[in-house]
Amino acid sequence: MTRGEWHTRPEHVAIPPWTGRNTTRTAALDRQGGPIIGVLGGMGPAATADFYTKLVARTPADIDQDHPKVVIWADPSIPDRTLALTAGGADPTPWLLRGVEILLGAGATIIGIPCNTAHAFLPRIGSRLGIPVVHMIDQVGRHLARITPRVTRVGLLASTGTVQVGLYQGVLSEYGIAVVVPEPDLQANLVMPAIRAIKAGHVGSEVTRALTTVGHDLIARGAQVVVAGCTEIPIALRQNDVPYPLVDPALVLAEALVERAMRASARSA
Repeated sequence: MTRGEWHTRPEHVAIPPWTGRNTTRTAALDRQGGPIIGVLGGMGPAATADFYTKLVARTPADIDQDHPKVVIWADPSIPDRTLALTAGGADPTPWLLRGVEILLGAGATIIGIPCNTAHAFLPRIGSRLGIPVVHMIDQVGRHLARITPRVTRVGLLASTGTVQVGLYQGVLSEYGIAVVVPEPDLQANLVMPAIRAIKAGHVGSEVTRALTTVGHDLIARGAQVVVAGCTEIPIALRQNDVPYPLVDPALVLAEALVERAMRASARSA
């Protein structure tokens, strides 16, 4: 296991009976065919679709057959992660576990979760997983640590759940990076309405302008880079929209998954 992955022994995994498959035999056969990337998505649907586009774009391929196999489980019924963390909402853990079990039943050999806030629940399900889950936020830490000149302060555009539980603050502190978060009024009145608008399919100049405004404030308060720490945000805010460096964690995760899939393919060749 490498840093940035969750991994436990396969015999701990409970595969749901509704798959109708001999999962031990199926997994062995699938693994003989090379790595399979599992995507635990639906949080939200547009972010999952955007993530798969990034996964394809980051794959060095000349023909279809050069791309890795990918299984996507997109379950929009997963309870809101921010409400669960900040307002006593329903715990999404059972839905996340069921999604992982379905991906395992489909033969996934590695999993990515293109939802930042969902990573707050990884400690609850980590002991139930049978394959590596690439930790998106840790991958962002690795990415930032490679930037020159050295990054020591980043601004965070993210859901209130991600901000309040300190997901990025905890991980990035291990890389010597401090996190600047939006002022409470900007978080409540600009960031969260923008995220909700994107989830509702409203991606326009007003949404981009709101996110850009908060990003400028983070830079003014000492951030060197802004992290788009909610996978909806890069749908409306792209690097060419802003004059400051913008890091897209979904893109970083896509690159990490492709790299691992290529290494696994090379080993099995």
